[in-house]
Amino acid sequence: MLTIIGCGNLNRSDDGVGVIVARRLMDWINARGISDVPVFDAGTAGMDVMFRARGAKKLILIDACRSGSEAGAVFQVPGAELAQGHDPGYSLHDFRWDHALYAGRRIFGADFPTDVTVFLIEAAELGLGLELSEPVQRAADQVVDDIKAIIERHAVRAIV
Repeated sequence: MLTIIGCGNLNRSDDGVGVIVARRLMDWINARGISDVPVFDAGTAGMDVMFRARGAKKLILIDACRSGSEAGAVFQVPGAELAQGHDPGYSLHDFRWDHALYAGRRIFGADFPTDVTVFLIEAAELGLGLELSEPVQRAADQVVDDIKAIIERHAVRAIV
């Protein structure tokens, strides 16, 4: 089963791009009667990523990034390259999706996906705001189309 998880904060401009992409994909999947591709909005909760990914065979994560690249640049990266261990802290807010990939594999073993792809979109603006910047909106459109093609290869249509 393919699972898709969008991450980010909708109140911080481009940081919400992962959630926006996930919601657009959710609407598209529902409109087509696709029954076996769950899509989740994990917001900023790494623990949600870990538990939602459990049981998936293939996982796609979408989030904003700040790497110093041109705004709207899209990076498609294998999850294994981004998984990071987590030093225990006093707040669950410190447990991000990259920590979830690392911990989920160790906690859930074979019940955690090894086929993980992360789409990262370079943010232009991370301040308070509800809109995506123009370059990030264009990148979101591209990522939605790229993931739709992946879904088409994996999806089963519901009998309607």
